[in-house]
Amino acid sequence: MSNPWRNRLMLVDSHCHLDYFTPMELPEVLARAAANGVGEMVTIGTTVAQSERLPALAEAHPNIWCTVGVHPHHAHEAPIPTPETLAAMTRHQRVIGIGESGLDYFYDKAPRDVQQDNFRAHIRGARLADVPLAIHARDADDDIAEILREERDRGGDFDFLLHCFSSTRALAEAALAMGGYLSFSGILTFPKSTELRAIARDVPLDRLLVETDSPYLAPVPFRGKRNEPGHVRHTARVLAEVHDRSAEAMAELTTTNFRRLFRKAACA
Repeated sequence: MSNPWRNRLMLVDSHCHLDYFTPMELPEVLARAAANGVGEMVTIGTTVAQSERLPALAEAHPNIWCTVGVHPHHAHEAPIPTPETLAAMTRHQRVIGIGESGLDYFYDKAPRDVQQDNFRAHIRGARLADVPLAIHARDADDDIAEILREERDRGGDFDFLLHCFSSTRALAEAALAMGGYLSFSGILTFPKSTELRAIARDVPLDRLLVETDSPYLAPVPFRGKRNEPGHVRHTARVLAEVHDRSAEAMAELTTTNFRRLFRKAACA
């Protein structure tokens, strides 16, 4: 059977970890992405040291962008970067955002107060740099919403998206009320994700993005296997069904939203 996505470079994988693939694997991963309609990808920072290496990866491929930041799992491993440091790291032309940062109370790998300080530094850095912040939120919905409101009230608006959204409707509504975007991953395709699909259905069309978070969270029909950017079309297809749109229309819509949020990618 022919692949209807071949040569239709309409989709953007807005959140993946391409440096988790070996240099030998990456060319084939990128080729499969192109064959499945994925025109661009954003590879995500999780520590300062790793973030400093990502621009070189992005420079080597015209369809790869990157972000810089410290994941909440790593917030305690080194001094928290200042907002000024984070903002300075975005001066590279291939760095289009800050993150991922946020709160993870499920694994609690870093003390919660350290996670919160790290999160606030990233919010302030994103505001300084005028780039969006990719937020990781797991089992910390109330604190995520509270910190977003406090930082917004204290310092003004900033752009953000809740990546790999799988949280509560309350957090979705709070984020949308503050101008945020929601990005959906392969979790959306899982049979038991009925409530998540109901939340996705109610997200305004102009606030939707798609991602893989690869190599994690492969969508159906690849669940349990290693994920990669080419699989994002399966999430986009389910999101299209939820909104009663064609797959092509959803691809175009989410790509348009990506360029509106990640303005540096739109201007390149």
